[in-house]
Amino acid sequence: MKQFAMKPFREPPHIRVSVPGSKSITNRALMLAALAEGKSVLKGVLFSDDSRVFMEALETLGYEIEVKEDKKEVAITGCGGKIPRDNVSVYVGSAGTAARFLTAMLALSGGCYEVEASEQMKKRPMRPLLEALEQMGVNFEYKEESYAFPFRICGKKETASEEKVLLNIDESSQFLSALLLTGVLCKSERSILLTGKRDAKAYVRISMKMMEEFGGQMRQLGENEYKLLPEYKYQGREYRIEPDVSAACYFYAMAAINGGTAVVNHVHFDSTQGDIQFLRVLEQMGCRVAEEKEGICVTGPKEGNLHGIKVNMSDFSDQTMTLAAVAVFADTTTEISGVEHIRRQESDRMEGIVRELRGRGISCEAEGGSILIRPGHLTPGVMRTYEDHRMAMAFSVIGTKVPGIIIDNPLCCRKTFENYFNILTNLDLSLE
Repeated sequence: MKQFAMKPFREPPHIRVSVPGSKSITNRALMLAALAEGKSVLKGVLFSDDSRVFMEALETLGYEIEVKEDKKEVAITGCGGKIPRDNVSVYVGSAGTAARFLTAMLALSGGCYEVEASEQMKKRPMRPLLEALEQMGVNFEYKEESYAFPFRICGKKETASEEKVLLNIDESSQFLSALLLTGVLCKSERSILLTGKRDAKAYVRISMKMMEEFGGQMRQLGENEYKLLPEYKYQGREYRIEPDVSAACYFYAMAAINGGTAVVNHVHFDSTQGDIQFLRVLEQMGCRVAEEKEGICVTGPKEGNLHGIKVNMSDFSDQTMTLAAVAVFADTTTEISGVEHIRRQESDRMEGIVRELRGRGISCEAEGGSILIRPGHLTPGVMRTYEDHRMAMAFSVIGTKVPGIIIDNPLCCRKTFENYFNILTNLDLSLE
């Protein structure tokens, strides 16, 4: 399927769907289970390109893994912080989370490994994490560009534990999560001091919470300093993974712009995921948002009468494209700020938003870390996705209201939500 022709709703929709498990929580659970002592059973696991790459890497490293995809379960037998195989080659594909977490895990283990990645991942930021690992005594040999994939991890020498490790997370908070999760591999306590300007730590809080749930500990010393406490070891356990709030937001956005309703099963406000904040944005734009037993329900305003908004999305930036899709139907300009870092994700997401919305007749501009989107009349046509799953899913929201929208390369959604367009097909969609 090279393209997907969207069909608008005939009338305000009443959507009820289930979404896969959270990518962020799935990847963290896979890492923690591998580092734990004994067997862990993970339930509600996301099966996608990214999570499969992670699981295949763990199998390459010698971990015993039992997969029951029909039940969305994975059992992993951890080795108490030891990696079963040394001196093997690991492939991380385009999976940013897996790439950062596995790099930290392999580096701090003290072993030697080859780490390969896709062409897309070679272009994504890694330098701050690799420099931090170098400060911790890890040696790297870079095969192509410095501080980028592919590289060889060439062992680790112990450094003084009292030295602070400097780390910049302006480009990705995954750098900090990677060091916190794998700190159990250190020989002694280490402190990590953040040096950048970005204060987006929603995903770091998920990491910290899950570390505690698996028996690990760390200590936060002020706003920007963290101490690794390797004496607290992870223990295998049964663990339930939350539904992916990021995926749920596309259906909530459809309800918002079409004046309908959407309930995503098992998504609640007690979620640890930062993207839950997107629902409050929809509320400010004129939607009604209510907690129900089955899941949160979003009701769009009648006739889709939404209001423009100014919002800093630094802490839930995966929904930047979703808000951009909603904003074109608002009554005034929407300004999104705090998202300069999304230029260096799966694609240059800021450039992609501007290029595709302008191509459909919308006045839109990006400068620094901000995007301005002015409401207007969208013209039909193909919307490119730049091999980026979130671009594809966000632009599909537009196609549930505007006739003639075609999504290019919809299969890129396999990265996190492989049956997304099948679900759209099964919703009550037809031409007006």
